[in-house]
Amino acid sequence: MSKEDVTIQGMLVGRHVYSICSYWVRQIPAKKPQSSFGTAQEEVKRRLSEMVSAGMQMLGAALGVIGWIGVIVVCALPMWRVTAFIGNNIVTSQIQWEGIWMNCVVQSTGQMQCKVYDSMLALSSDLQAARALTVISIVVGIMGILLAMAGGKCTNCIEDEKSKGKVAVVAGIIFIISGVLCLIPVCWTAQTVIRDFYNPLVNQAQKRELGASLFIGWGAAALLIIGGGLLCTSCPREEKTGYTAKYSAPARSQASAPSNKDYV
Repeated sequence: MSKEDVTIQGMLVGRHVYSICSYWVRQIPAKKPQSSFGTAQEEVKRRLSEMVSAGMQMLGAALGVIGWIGVIVVCALPMWRVTAFIGNNIVTSQIQWEGIWMNCVVQSTGQMQCKVYDSMLALSSDLQAARALTVISIVVGIMGILLAMAGGKCTNCIEDEKSKGKVAVVAGIIFIISGVLCLIPVCWTAQTVIRDFYNPLVNQAQKRELGASLFIGWGAAALLIIGGGLLCTSCPREEKTGYTAKYSAPARSQASAPSNKDYV
């Protein structure tokens, strides 16, 4: 083999190696370089999202606690029904209050006498249901408060951030359930009072008006539901990391693919 043949053979081998390397280099997807400005901007957005999420969580927990206290007040106050001064019933020297646990008579002098109901079975169906539902609402509210404290971003009861978010969502759902349990007896009693007030067959002395406890109950239920909704939406969205774009290898052509025809 002459010197020229060796030179030609080496050039052909080098060309073949170059074509193989260039082919496989083209198959590797090029990653888009991320500037330091883009990284800082994403970090600022993430921190702002966490701050907003923590603020909504604290606001929702505060509204839930206030609503829970309102349910306790509704359960304790004997002002679900009050005396209606209509028609011949114009004697204002005494006012009668009716609650779910007792009824009270308030004199114009300021003296008040209360008496607990002798029998629970003698009560109307709406008052019996109000007793059970308000107590259950208070118990459920306690569970919601404990879970809201455990899932709070400012507490260390749970280390995992994802688990904290899930616990906060569960606390929000429990607050909403507690609000609905308080709303049902309040609306039921209000409907009964309004129905009897406009019923011509009911004696005017037995007609009652809406008491302050019903209005407090509506406010407490609204606070519980709103607070639970804020807790449910306080969980931040999961950020997707990595490259989502999918690259497909280009079709292999005769021009780019190495061939054995280059050999001699």
